[in-house]
Parts: sequence; structure tokens; C-alpha cells
Amino acid sequence: MQFGDTDLVDRIYEAAFVGEFWPDILHDISERVGSCGGALLDLDPNGMRWVGSQEMSDLLADFAALGRPEMDIRTPHGLTSTHPGFITEFDVMTPAQLDSEPFYTEFLRPRGYGWCAGTGVKVPTGDKLLYTFERRYDDGPFEKAAVDELDALRPHLARAAVLSGRLQMERARAATEMLGVVGLPGAVLSLSHRITSTNGPFEALMPDVIRDGSKRVAFGEPGADALLAKALAQSNARHTRSIPIAGTEEHPPMIAHLVPIRLAARDIFFSASEVLLITPVSRRDVPSADIIEGLFDLTPAESRVARGIAEGGTVQTLAARSGNSPGTVRSQLKAVFLKTGLSRQAEIVSLLAGLHVPGVKVPPSGRGDPA
Repeated sequence: MQFGDTDLVDRIYEAAFVGEFWPDILHDISERVGSCGGALLDLDPNGMRWVGSQEMSDLLADFAALGRPEMDIRTPHGLTSTHPGFITEFDVMTPAQLDSEPFYTEFLRPRGYGWCAGTGVKVPTGDKLLYTFERRYDDGPFEKAAVDELDALRPHLARAAVLSGRLQMERARAATEMLGVVGLPGAVLSLSHRITSTNGPFEALMPDVIRDGSKRVAFGEPGADALLAKALAQSNARHTRSIPIAGTEEHPPMIAHLVPIRLAARDIFFSASEVLLITPVSRRDVPSADIIEGLFDLTPAESRVARGIAEGGTVQTLAARSGNSPGTVRSQLKAVFLKTGLSRQAEIVSLLAGLHVPGVKVPPSGRGDPA
């Protein structure tokens, strides 16, 4: 069977709609060209994501666990190549160079691998995806016949990858629009953390509260923006980050939720990294300590201090209640300020009292600033 046969091509396009089919497709292609595995890689500033056959996925996971991405000399060649087909090591390196590169001598060859055929695929967002197929070292490099077979399949693989990315982006956009129905501002962020799509309520906050900067999305309030920059730098984390935004005369206090897009283990979302949601707050109840802890990545002790302040407590009363010294409580309060981007106890009261979570009513007095 040749690569142009209808069955295989149909399955490739089927994988564009059903992402779970990619591993089997890549495995079947690998077997036909004498490869031990194949993968489709999505590269962004926060690291490498991929979908692949089992053996290839295990190899990529092994490399990612090393924490030495600079060893990978293949990827730069794949990203910069303008050749409209698959290339091998010998298209960009000499045998002597291969024998001197740690990526081959210290990682691939000791594991029994060492030959690759790969190609880059540009997508409309400006990002680039990479298809890569690996051979065991003892099987020798990819011969021209195998590369020719991959080249015959490349147009279908490229279109399927682009289509898959567009479909998943549309799903994220649809979810964002649905949030607008219930009044929640939302936006989809690209791999470079710029805004790619928004709903109506989110657009109403631009550019006063939120703006799409030349390098990344940004908040107008400096403290909140500093926390956002830190969260985006750590966006490979698999949990939601929440960031308070101080209120102004035009807008109430808000909480921004940075939700990473995660489909399945080692799955890839070609064109987006996070969804940014905004929750305006109105004064109602003080949330429980565990809710505060989860929202702002506080320790249990720090969340109890934050809640105590929001309830109208002072450093002295919280120290007496917990059995800690006032100095310890002040240190915990400083940590709360650092993690939430706030600077005064009154701001903690204003923010936490507005979160609509059942709890203890905020008393009308006793809201002093830190000593």
C-alpha cells in the first residue's frame, strides 16, 4: 500500500477531528518507513508539547525529564528549514558533527536511537509545528526511498495539523463566548500570551483594565500586572492562577483567573495556551480559608490570616487567636500582600468581602492598616 492510498489519507484527516487517533496514525506511518516511532510537536516559550506513538512519546518524555532543552540541536534546524519536505541529519550536519554532539552521544545513542526524519509545518498563528520520526541506531539512517514516502504524505499531514489546531481554537472561542452569556468576561490567549479572541464583556474592559500589549496581555494596574507576568512565565503549571485587580472609580474590584488549556496527557493545543477569565466582585460574604488558599496559592496559615483581616481582625487579635507572636502574623500578612499584589489591609477587606462564597459576614469596623 502506498501513502497516497485513500484509507490512510482518510485516517489522517479523521485524526484532525478526533485527536485521540493521532498516536495510532503516527505509529502506522512509522512502521511503513522503518521507524520506531513518530510524533507531532508543538513548541512554545514554555516548553515542548507533543502527541505521538507510544515509544516516541516515552522517548520525548525521557528527554523532557532531563531538563536540558539546549541539548536538542534538531529542533532549531527544523524550525528554520525552508525545505518543503522531510529532512534528515545529513541534510544539515556532517557525520563528524553527529559524533561530537551530546544530544546524540549522551542521550540518543545510549538509548539505542540516533536517526531522524522531520519536517516543519507553519500554522496561521505564525507558530510552527514539527513532525518527527525516529529510527534505532542499529537500523541506520533514513534512506531516500523512506524520505520520499514521507514527502508524499506530507501535504496531508500538514493540512491535518493545521485543521486540528483551528478546530481546537474554535472550541476555545465558543467556550469563551458562552461565558459571555452569563456575564463573565473571557479571552483566549495565544502561545505567546497575546489575546487572540474575546467576548463582549471582556472587550468592555479594554483598554482601561486590560490591554493587549506588543509582547503579552497586560493589566493596567501595576501590582496585578506584575502578578500576571509571573503567572504567565509559569504557565506550564497545570492549575488555575487567580489575580486580584484593585477597583477604580470606573470599575469594581475584580479577580482574573488564568486557566491553562489542558486536553489530555501530552495532548497538544496548537494555537492557545490559556483562557483568561475576569470575575467582578461585589460586597457580600468573606470566603472560607480554604477557598482563599486555593485562589491565591497561600499556605493554610496565610489564608487564615487573610480571612481574619477580611473579617475585621488586627495583627494583635489574630496573634492571640492563633497562639503565634504578632511578628509571625505580620510575616504571614506580608506574604499575603506579596502573593495577592495588595499593599493594605483595607484592600484585602475590599477584595475578599466581595467574593460570593458563603462565609462569615464582614463586621462594619476594626479594619486597621498594618502596624
